[in-house]
Amino acid sequence: MVELPSGQEKAQTASAPLLGVYVHVPFCATTCDFCAFYQTVPKGDAVQRYLEGIEAEAGLVNWAHSTGSGLAGRPVATAFWGGGTPGLLKAAEIERLGRTMLLYCGSRPAEWTVELAPATVAPDRLAVFKDLGVTRISMGVQSFDDGLLDALGRQHTPAQIYRAYDLIRTQGFASVNLDLMFALPGQTEVQWRADLDEALRLAPDHLSTYCLTFEEDTALWIKLSQGKVKLDADKEALFYQHTWDYLATKGYAQYEVSNFARPKHACNHNLNTWAMHEWVGLGPSAATQHDGIRSANPSDLGLWHADVAAGRRATTDRVALTYELLAADSVIFGLRMNEGVSLPRLRRRFPTPQWAGLEDLLPKLLFDGLLTATTEGRISLTPRGRLIADAIGAEVMAAFESVGKEQVK
Repeated sequence: MVELPSGQEKAQTASAPLLGVYVHVPFCATTCDFCAFYQTVPKGDAVQRYLEGIEAEAGLVNWAHSTGSGLAGRPVATAFWGGGTPGLLKAAEIERLGRTMLLYCGSRPAEWTVELAPATVAPDRLAVFKDLGVTRISMGVQSFDDGLLDALGRQHTPAQIYRAYDLIRTQGFASVNLDLMFALPGQTEVQWRADLDEALRLAPDHLSTYCLTFEEDTALWIKLSQGKVKLDADKEALFYQHTWDYLATKGYAQYEVSNFARPKHACNHNLNTWAMHEWVGLGPSAATQHDGIRSANPSDLGLWHADVAAGRRATTDRVALTYELLAADSVIFGLRMNEGVSLPRLRRRFPTPQWAGLEDLLPKLLFDGLLTATTEGRISLTPRGRLIADAIGAEVMAAFESVGKEQVK
């Protein structure tokens, strides 16, 4: 049970009507060198038990905590399946998982994204996804270069990327995203430009370009600690800037630090998340922001099973969704988006004294050329600010927390 701060009520995120669902499919055949997401090899009856667990967990969710229509209360606007790789499931298993989710959604989500690895894309799986109502496929390409893929520990080949993309397009999904990574070990600017050009040749509706990060307990982290690979912040900045400038000339509008889309193809599920609305997470390690609480499931298939069997869900990292928390996170994630955030609108949505801390920080960010502001109170990062968005986010969080500490004294 989460105890709320004295004299405060839970922030009502339900005032924003959007509700999303995230389903974590934790199965992978192998672990990529850079991946820090929870995953496991599907041995024995692991998939069968996972599907049973999802069915049980979905039944524990208070779907109807706010008003809405649908088979089970509040309808779901967006859905996102990640992993792991959902494509590792067999067609019949995908069907079962999808029907379970739809039972509780109230109707088919307007946007439904599924992440796929190129090596797992197959006609029978895609046909089931299409029949269920999946609208958006996000494929983890990372690179079209054999050597760079090998350096990342990826198991697919460029040939598999092309075959998978053709199959996805043939099936007629409304939107297709390709994930690419830059600043890879040994990667040159010429190689990165070649990857961008090859992706553009395929003409996806959306592109996500991520700078390689070194997460603890990954194979790449170990290589970094051993001096086998090195960080180069200046080179990363060049990659960022080149990407933003180049994709803008090709019809892909940047709407978030790492995301670019053709008109009407931005990922609404992610926009919903970044705006601090609500989502329900199902499966091991899935996070939830719903019903006044932010929390997560254990990143362990066995522990997650035990929780669900005992009638529990989202048992880790539980915190109350106070106005202070949501206000800070709305600014941090909102500033990652090119349009920035409207401070007057956020202040009305999350009335809290902690806004004073941000007001003290803004002049510094403006003076340093990291931020712009309009007379209407909308703030957004400059291109230079977006290069250090994470560091600015840490400053924003500290600014909000500083006011809270002063009030405690």
